[in-house]
Parts: sequence; C-alpha cells; structure tokens
Amino acid sequence: MPEMDERVVIQQPLSAIAETFEELSKRNNANEIRLDTFCQAASLVSVLFRSLGLAFKFAELEYVAKLHGLLEASKTCSTLPDILNLDVASDTVKTSGSFSRNLRRVRQGLDLVRAIFEQLLSTDDSSLKEVASTAYGQVCAPYHTWAVRTAVYAGMYTLPTRDQLLMKLNETEQSADKKMRRYIAASLPIIEYIDKLYLARNITLDW
Repeated sequence: MPEMDERVVIQQPLSAIAETFEELSKRNNANEIRLDTFCQAASLVSVLFRSLGLAFKFAELEYVAKLHGLLEASKTCSTLPDILNLDVASDTVKTSGSFSRNLRRVRQGLDLVRAIFEQLLSTDDSSLKEVASTAYGQVCAPYHTWAVRTAVYAGMYTLPTRDQLLMKLNETEQSADKKMRRYIAASLPIIEYIDKLYLARNITLDW
C-alpha cells in the first residue's frame, strides 16, 4: 500500500469517509479485516480532527502517529488479529509503541468521530463546544491524563461554529446529516469488532 499523505485534499471528506467505512463494514462480515485496508480507511478520518482546529490538535497528532505505527505493522501483519497475536506472544500488548496499543488508540479516534457525529445530530446548536466536550468526555477523557484533559477542554473555546465546520467540509446541513448517519452505522461494527479482538484474548478495555 502506498504511504499515506494527510496533506491530500479531498473535496468532500464526509462522502469519502462514509463510503470507505461502508465498504470496510462489508468486509468485516468475513471477520478478518486486512490491516492495510483498515489503515487506508482510518487515514481519511484525520481531516475531521483538522477541521475542528486547535481543540483537537492533540487528538489529531496522536491519531496520525498511531496510524503510521499501524501502517508500519502492515508490512509484517496481514490482518488486525495478527497484530494482537504478535503482541500477546511477546507480552507487549500494553507497551508504549506496541502495535496493539496503536490499534487501541486509532479505534478510540474512530469512536470519537462517531460520538461527535451523534452529538451533532442531536442538536441544532451553532456552537460546537457542548457537542465536542460531551463526545470527548465519553470516549477519550477517561484514558487521558489530567494535563491533556485540561488542555483539550481549554481549547474547546477555539472550535469553529457549526456553519464554519460545514463550510470546511463542503457540506450543507442536509447532506452532512445523511453522511454522518452513514458513518455511524458503518463504523460501529468495526469498533465492536476491534473490541472483541481484545476481549477474546482476555485483554480488558480500560486503558
């Protein structure tokens, strides 16, 4: 697979993300997602963090770094289960920089976007502060240090407005609504599949 380039401009990123995860969800029926295919799909999500500005800069940097770690892993591991099997065998699942830890963090990134979309769909508020704060609190805050949480919440005041976000994504309220729902529906089975990979190996999800 070619190297990922987060600088590539996609005119309508929500369309690309929804379509890619719908395709990935179909492949999930075989219960063995290829790692390179997963990385390609997950790479599209980073543009959403960029669209949210400084408040989610830390999330973007962490997400991209962990994703590149998984891309490196795809040179030797064909599927997502291969990653965990390798780290379980070497007892490095939770070790900093391990492939399994990288996968766990990328999975959280996908779930954070899902939560943000769900919050956006539940309100017409022009401010994104409550939307983003709630989503972050649900998905990432429990696993971040006090310093990181403080910085993220402080940055919520720099978020774009709802209209500004839609403009950045080249979407209308109506078109974005449909695509966000498509991503939520397609990403949930992927997120659940990844969680089951850990649980099936007696690895808890509280980290």
